[in-house]
Amino acid sequence: MSGYPGVGTVLVIIPTYNEADNIRIIVERVRTATPDVDILVADDNSPDGTGAIADELAAGDPAVHVLHRPGKQGLGAAYIAGFGWGTEQGYDAVVEMDADGSHAPEELPKLLDALAGADVVLGSRYVKGGRTVNWPAHRQAISRIGNLYVRLALGMPLRDATGGYRAYRTPVLGKLELDTIASHGYCFQVDLAWRAHREGFRVAEVPITFTERERGQSKMSSSIVREALWKVTLWGTSARWVALKRAVAGNGPAR
Repeated sequence: MSGYPGVGTVLVIIPTYNEADNIRIIVERVRTATPDVDILVADDNSPDGTGAIADELAAGDPAVHVLHRPGKQGLGAAYIAGFGWGTEQGYDAVVEMDADGSHAPEELPKLLDALAGADVVLGSRYVKGGRTVNWPAHRQAISRIGNLYVRLALGMPLRDATGGYRAYRTPVLGKLELDTIASHGYCFQVDLAWRAHREGFRVAEVPITFTERERGQSKMSSSIVREALWKVTLWGTSARWVALKRAVAGNGPAR
């Protein structure tokens, strides 16, 4: 376990489900782009043999590890399991990265350099310098409108709270009550960003290029989008109600 300058030991968590066509490629790219980080493949018992391929990679490289999970339980659950594993092993920081190549490992140093002066770093498609490549127009519209709604509903000054390429210092995760998270997909990412923002952690955004996957099938679904819309509305309404009650209590007659 080596370290990244200014950050310490880093674990890149790559959740997988049926990513046999991609896992060798993404692991090789991470190891080439950032030799000083370790990798954890969190596989949800992929029927296409992704877990077995990950085991082969781990057998030939001490920086690659595999967490076998009993079945498909969602992106959020896979990351939380990976966070727990990384914390138990004593890593100073953990990174979320998709297996399909949409998150370029070559941009990981950019995130880690920013983490040297922050607690959480989000790879952002919607800050200056960020962009998307080969993404269908309807997916980009959903993403942009969703992020605008998140900013308005939650009052977070983040341009890309739904993105899944990000880095956390592990002490931050211990403050976010991960055992109470039941969100998936977009909503999981918003939930973590919202919790970090409310706790007052330093959350930074750096521009990334998001590229639509070339191999395999996207896990995104309309149910994940609906979940995000419902929960963000609920969180925003609840936060405003709590703020209103505090304001009324503060301005009311003394008791």
